[in-house]
Amino acid sequence: MRIIGGKNKGKKIDLPTDEKTRPLRDLVKESIFNLILHSNKFTCVLANSRILDLFSGTGSFGLECYSRGAKHVTFVENYFSVLKILKKNVASISANNSTKIIEKDCFQYFDTQQSLTNEYDFIFLDPPYKERKVNLLIDKIKESQILKKNGIIILHRHKKDEIEISESLNILEARNYGISKVIIGN
Repeated sequence: MRIIGGKNKGKKIDLPTDEKTRPLRDLVKESIFNLILHSNKFTCVLANSRILDLFSGTGSFGLECYSRGAKHVTFVENYFSVLKILKKNVASISANNSTKIIEKDCFQYFDTQQSLTNEYDFIFLDPPYKERKVNLLIDKIKESQILKKNGIIILHRHKKDEIEISESLNILEARNYGISKVIIGN
C-alpha cells in the first residue's frame, strides 16, 4: 500500500499483520480522489482543507489528503495494534505538526467532546463492514455541525451492505469499486 498522489507520492504505508483491520485499497482510494478532484457535484477542495478521518486504521485516507495539500488531518482510532502503525505512518512523512491522533472509539469521540469546535471540509467514515450503527454516526456528525457548509462526508462500505443511509445525509454520489461501495454526501 502506498500514497498515490501529491508531495509524498509513492511513499509506502505500513499495514497491520492481523486481519481485524481492512485497509483502504489503492484502487478505491484513487477513485475517491478522482471524484473529489474532478466531479462538479462538490465545491470543496483539498488544498488547505481540514480532514476528519474516522476509523482511520493505518491512516491511508488522511495521509493521502495531507500529501495532496490538506492543512490538517485529525485521525480517530482506538484499536491498539493499529495505533502504533498509524503513528509510525504519520511520522514517516513528517506530518506530526499537521495531524492529531485521537485514541478513542469514534462513537465515544462524539459523546465525550464538550464542544466540537473544528469544522471539517472532508469527513471520511470507514467503519468495519460489520458495524451496523453507521447512521448513528452520520447523525452525530450532522448534529455536531462540524462539517463545513460545502464539506462532504465520504462513507466506505461493502457493496452488499444493505443499511439504508440516514435521510440526514444528502447523497451526492454513490459508486461501487470491486467489493467496495463509496457514498459521498453532505
